[in-house]
Amino acid sequence: MASVNVFLIIGVVLAIGVAGLIAGRVRAIALVDGVTARLHSRPGYYGSGVLVWAVVPALLFMSVWLVAAPIVIENSVRNNFPSEVLEGPRSQQNLAMGMVRSIGDGIRLLDEREKQQLTAGFVALRPLLADKGVALASNGEDYMVDAAVRLNAMSDTSRLALTVLTFLIASAGFALSYFRINPRQRARNLVERAVLAGLIVSSSIAILTTVGIILSMLFETINFFGYVPPADFFFGTVWDPRFAAADDPDAAGQFGLIPLMAGTLYIAFVAMLVAVPIGLFAAIYLSEYAGPTMRAISKPLLEVLAGIPTIVYGFFALITVGPLLRDLSAQISGLASGGDFSPFIQAQSVITAGLVMGIMVIPFVSSLSDDIINAVPQALRDGSYGLGATQSETIRRVVLPAALPGIVAALLLTASRAIGETMIVVLAAGIAAKLTINPFEAMTTVTVKIVSQLTGDLEFTSPQTLVAFALGITLFFMTLALNVVALYIARKYREQYE
Repeated sequence: MASVNVFLIIGVVLAIGVAGLIAGRVRAIALVDGVTARLHSRPGYYGSGVLVWAVVPALLFMSVWLVAAPIVIENSVRNNFPSEVLEGPRSQQNLAMGMVRSIGDGIRLLDEREKQQLTAGFVALRPLLADKGVALASNGEDYMVDAAVRLNAMSDTSRLALTVLTFLIASAGFALSYFRINPRQRARNLVERAVLAGLIVSSSIAILTTVGIILSMLFETINFFGYVPPADFFFGTVWDPRFAAADDPDAAGQFGLIPLMAGTLYIAFVAMLVAVPIGLFAAIYLSEYAGPTMRAISKPLLEVLAGIPTIVYGFFALITVGPLLRDLSAQISGLASGGDFSPFIQAQSVITAGLVMGIMVIPFVSSLSDDIINAVPQALRDGSYGLGATQSETIRRVVLPAALPGIVAALLLTASRAIGETMIVVLAAGIAAKLTINPFEAMTTVTVKIVSQLTGDLEFTSPQTLVAFALGITLFFMTLALNVVALYIARKYREQYE
């Protein structure tokens, strides 16, 4: 369905609701001859009640229709495919349905004279659509043209029915709620219940989204473990997910998680080594030493780093930091050996990715820590000064211990952000899945392999593609564990001040 038509429907429904808001208020006042004290609720609640009944049912109906109608229409069109197509694999049916959609979109561009040639079949239609800028594959068949015509007709009918029924529901809600208005009606209660329901739905979206993500990954992960034993995945030390050769169907590769997990944790560890001291010291300076003017300038500038896209950090690592470390190591090697300028740091390496990723997460450490340090009551500082402590002693012995649980929680949240990073690792650390303790060599992470395994037009029917879901759910539970630990520390050791 055309998005512009959907927005037009929503606009008309909202206009009906606004009209109900005004009309309901006017009617409520008119029923008591302008003496609003005789009303159970304020006049605005009566108008809001009309708006709720006019808008909410209509938009709910439209949402359900927009989800269900395309499914019903496509199933109806698919069921009319020739028997040899319906008896074939599901992937073949999906390709045929994709071609039907493309043909249907192209048919809408034809004029009436050109549409008369549709009965000639796919061969005659293909050059007509090519003239309209619609390129179709040459393996189309005549039944696809008939299916596309049927698809367009059913879509048009569905769009018309949606428009009419939505307007009828909005108008009916307007009329029923408008004529039910009376001075004793508990309009405020109705509106408040509607607002409460909206708040509950809004708060449930995050929970339902999380559940949906887990379930979508979990089912595909179970399918993957039907091909690869869990022990081989979680404890394997070789990552080589090659596709099986035609003459050796058992050579499905090896799916060892340990090299990817080692690279993920190693790079995140290096990033935290960079980000924690810089970010924490910056937070201490901004909260304890900087004046109002310096803080007003420095804090926004520091937080600008958080708004830079990660792909920009990746390019920075690829073209600046990596070559700089490589050339610097070559110079050091040449001075040490007396002429052999062989670099011992690769341009793509753990230290390159960790260094740039650490710069990226500095704002997370500094901003969270700054807020936590500022939450420490000023009375603790004044008491320390009253006992003769200096400012630095007060920070070390009073402020930081009081803020420590929150700072630890902030660092764990920052670590989970570093673990989930992708683009910097792709460009700065490479894609080599190997075990090494040398930070000057290339490694890779779980997120990089998720991207590589799902790149291209693939069906989720082989372990080489299904492994991405196993990697994803493993990474999900890893970051979830870090978040849970951070919340536990923050709640258990949080200082309560009067």
